[in-house]
Amino acid sequence: MDVANHTENEQRARWNGPSGRAWVETQQVLDEIFKPFEDLLAGRVPAGSSNSVVDIGCGTGATTLAAARRLGATGTAVGIDISEPMIETARARARGENSRATFVCADAQGYPFESGSADTILSRFGVMFFSDPVAAFANLRRAMKGGGELHFFAWRSAADNPFMTTAERAAAPLLPHLPPRRMDGPGQFAFADRAHVLGILKDSGWTEIDIQPADVQCRLPREVMNSFLTRFGPVGVALQETDEPLRARVIETVRAAFEPFVQGSEVRFTSACWSVAAFRPRA
Repeated sequence: MDVANHTENEQRARWNGPSGRAWVETQQVLDEIFKPFEDLLAGRVPAGSSNSVVDIGCGTGATTLAAARRLGATGTAVGIDISEPMIETARARARGENSRATFVCADAQGYPFESGSADTILSRFGVMFFSDPVAAFANLRRAMKGGGELHFFAWRSAADNPFMTTAERAAAPLLPHLPPRRMDGPGQFAFADRAHVLGILKDSGWTEIDIQPADVQCRLPREVMNSFLTRFGPVGVALQETDEPLRARVIETVRAAFEPFVQGSEVRFTSACWSVAAFRPRA
């Protein structure tokens, strides 16, 4: 079996199916949760510049649109994502705010970017899903101008991010066939190991690599917590095929497990990530 091709097809099916739809339907909630990362990445774009910015795994477009707002009239911001429903949403958002941002539905791992065209490549949790990360980052490096900058955030380990695994730990007794998280392949925690990330970037030709831990405070309104915890991760997938009585029990159990994160009208948690920067050497 061609494992890389199988993994790529699996990711394509996931993000063009239930996971992609869940992101589209909860877009406003997710943008609010991850707004701190959007602001940090957009801040890497020189204000008023004519730079070319590429946003990898752009989802529904929040970071791409933020980058476009930072640029001058001749700057360009392009978002790329494998998910057609998310890209359609991103394009609609760009039209709605008369943004010059554009979007491409494709896999950045093999996409034929114009060589040496990008000044800055950004990603907010979009680079952990490549079937061949070394090939993917080599392709991104080819797209970059000499001296261009790569900036991305990726999750650290599941143990560092208890909020992200609370639902499956709480639901496990009720859902004994819950699929385990994959830590050895594409997925949320694929970049948990700093040495692994460093090796990928070195092997794909990046230099001046800087990988720093970042603990970022995130929040969401308490009233949307049910929507969040029942749509994402292994529990969200399992609930799509669960009968109503069991579904109600799972939701009740999982919601109770999230109570330690509730503060008044908000749910607050720490996102434990790597903040990564690297450069393409000048010729």
